[in-house]
Amino acid sequence: MKIFVAGGAGYIGSVTTKLLLENNYEVFVYDSLIKGHRKAVPKDATFIKGDLFDQEKLFRVFKKYRFDLVFHFASFIENEFSFKNPHQFLKNNTQTIFNLLDAMLAVGCEKIIFSSSAAVYGAPENCPITEDFPIRPNSPYGTSKKLVEDILEGYSKWCGIRYASLRYFNAAGAYEGLGEDHQPETHLIPLILKTALGKKRKFKIFGDDYETKDGTCVRDYIHIYDLAKAHILAMKAIEKENKIYNLGSEKGFTVKEVLERCRAITGRDIPYEITKRRIGDIPVLIASSEKIKKELAWQRKMSDLDTIIKTAWEWHKEHPEGYKD
Repeated sequence: MKIFVAGGAGYIGSVTTKLLLENNYEVFVYDSLIKGHRKAVPKDATFIKGDLFDQEKLFRVFKKYRFDLVFHFASFIENEFSFKNPHQFLKNNTQTIFNLLDAMLAVGCEKIIFSSSAAVYGAPENCPITEDFPIRPNSPYGTSKKLVEDILEGYSKWCGIRYASLRYFNAAGAYEGLGEDHQPETHLIPLILKTALGKKRKFKIFGDDYETKDGTCVRDYIHIYDLAKAHILAMKAIEKENKIYNLGSEKGFTVKEVLERCRAITGRDIPYEITKRRIGDIPVLIASSEKIKKELAWQRKMSDLDTIIKTAWEWHKEHPEGYKD
């Protein structure tokens, strides 16, 4: 099979590409490198530099290679940025899906795995969150993911596209030389570890007055390997019908709990400061991943918090400046 990976030079895309190659698929990474890193693309993948806004190039690439299935990881992900630039955010994350789907239809490629988010649920009334919870995003980022899911459903109903939408909670950790390097970095664990390395003066905790056990937000962390593995399983799941799955560890940790585990694992005193809440932050987000475990026999192998932090720490120590493209 020939696999097209949009955003394959990014964090989740690069690890998924690596696992696809390990499973003997022929993989083509398509990435603008605006957010991704050329050095993150596994060497056995074919790299094509391109933007999903470039419809003409997309059509040429699809007609040349005739892909069997598409992975879509290419989108802006910074939730706080989505409030500052909602128009740019929504346009980037939703307009490009039409170009991608039309290129697929032009060559008879009918299967796509979409990188969605728990942000589609907004602020749920309780946890753990199952796939049948109400969809009511409370940010432009979450709205962009919901819109793409709606577009996929429309193309499925009327054009024959089959899809899986994988709703991530908090991806973290590193796998075989591939780690997390966002510009700007907004994710909790790499921000803490960058502070441990002296790359940041202090780690910022955005609010300590939430209704949680220590006042800081609770999140569900999943190792990048386990996340990528779920994508491989989802490929076979959509042979007959569309699928939606939550992907998380089903355990919640407060920001302060993660900070203390990072201190213990790194052996460093990591300074921090409490600042005001960020817009759009939700007190508690914990997944139920029972559906994908039951239907696809998905199992988490690396998603305990210590393994996540240890693998991330090793990567950041080896790459203190990131990939340095």
